[in-house]
Amino acid sequence: MTHLSVRTLRRYHEGELLEPAVVDGATGYRYYSVEQIPTAQVINRLRELDVPLSDVQRILRTPDPGVRSTLVAGHLRRLEAELSRTRAAVTSLRRLLQPDPAPIEVELRAEPAREVAAIEAVVGHADVEAWFAGAMAELEAAVGASVTGPPGGNYDNSLFEQGRGRVLVYLPTFTPPRTGRVHAVTLPAAELAVTTHVGEHEGVDVTYGKLGAWVVENAMSVAGPVREVYRVGPRDASDPGAWRTEIGWPVFRVT
Repeated sequence: MTHLSVRTLRRYHEGELLEPAVVDGATGYRYYSVEQIPTAQVINRLRELDVPLSDVQRILRTPDPGVRSTLVAGHLRRLEAELSRTRAAVTSLRRLLQPDPAPIEVELRAEPAREVAAIEAVVGHADVEAWFAGAMAELEAAVGASVTGPPGGNYDNSLFEQGRGRVLVYLPTFTPPRTGRVHAVTLPAAELAVTTHVGEHEGVDVTYGKLGAWVVENAMSVAGPVREVYRVGPRDASDPGAWRTEIGWPVFRVT
């Protein structure tokens, strides 16, 4: 009735997920009632989603539908995050394994100093995405229609080398407000080797590698945060293929 094998039912019993209605004392055979069919199917679906046994037990034992929904939703978010990481790895591998990868175009650019509205913090590498989303939403609410250009971010070397470092995200505006975490910051002038990453941000590490190799061969890298400018992003285009992220690597011009 449930398409569950005897072996699986035994495992659910041993894990205290699905107790048989009756266990034969002589043979050890397990017998179940028809009322247990939905429970068995729920357990099977949760295990197919790799929900830990402890969470399955909590979902089955709590009488509160809200608690059950919260537990399931939390696991689904973890699955979505894992799927996103898998998709990013596949995207990067496809680019790396191309027989003749296309060379990147790099421009040497002198960026003048400018004042922006910014939020900055020391962040762990694994937390950057969530922190970025919250910070950018706060910036957009504070700056509103007075924004004068695309958003950007500066990322200290320690974020990549040590797994934790200072991150600054900003919106350009003529009159940076001061509210909440938002405050005025002057981005210093810098010489940058700039290239454009096309598409979703997940594969940006491949573009970083190519730009770094170009810098080694053609310029002199200097200390300073890597700069990103989000020329076209999810807020501008629903198609990820249209997204464009500029990456600026601090350099000292040799010629």
